Amino acid sequence: MSHMTEEHHDRSTAIAAAVEAHTGGEAFSEALGGPLGIIESGLPTLVFVIAYTAFGQDATLASIVAGAVGVLTTFARLARRQTLRYALSGLAGLGLAIFVVSRTGKAEDFFLPGLLFNAGYASVAVISNLVRWPLLGVAIGLTTNQGTAWRSDPARVRVYRLGTWLWAGLFLLRLAVQLPLYLAGSVVELGVARIVMGVPLFAVGIWMTWLLLRRHGAKVAAELSA
Repeated sequence: MSHMTEEHHDRSTAIAAAVEAHTGGEAFSEALGGPLGIIESGLPTLVFVIAYTAFGQDATLASIVAGAVGVLTTFARLARRQTLRYALSGLAGLGLAIFVVSRTGKAEDFFLPGLLFNAGYASVAVISNLVRWPLLGVAIGLTTNQGTAWRSDPARVRVYRLGTWLWAGLFLLRLAVQLPLYLAGSVVELGVARIVMGVPLFAVGIWMTWLLLRRHGAKVAAELSA
């Protein structure tokens, strides 16, 4: 499921969409790319693990099969005239994973790009907080066309820093669980962990961010929903 990490860049601003919607449910679904997007996120990884097991642990063949599934889900979106943003970003990540496996021949390397992206996102989140430009504030400012006005309000900066620490923690949690599995070459277990810690964990992150902004940033929520 390394292709999922590509989607996080496009979906980071979806946090703001969840904040804007007091009903929550529809915004969360949209943030995850809708029902089809949720299926797309986990299906290639599931297919990779199944194909790897069924085809005599042939990593290259399994990655190709997973890639074919990714292409098919993209065409499914096209046929339904749905947004391709999440599908195309996921397909790019999947292509990178297939390329890495084709060069190394190791099944666990199918998940390497995802691990690297999670490490990168965690690093950016931590650094943004250390320099007092929390990533969550930047994302919401861009999404709501408020720019950097939030930086003049210490209370909002504080809330956004808390939210950014939350996301840094989620990315680091993925690494803490999945990196040992990668180093041990535990492909099936790694695939299961990637699926469980993919869309479900991302949804939890959005939900917890919304709760944080509602509880500690009523002013922020009111401004964003105006």
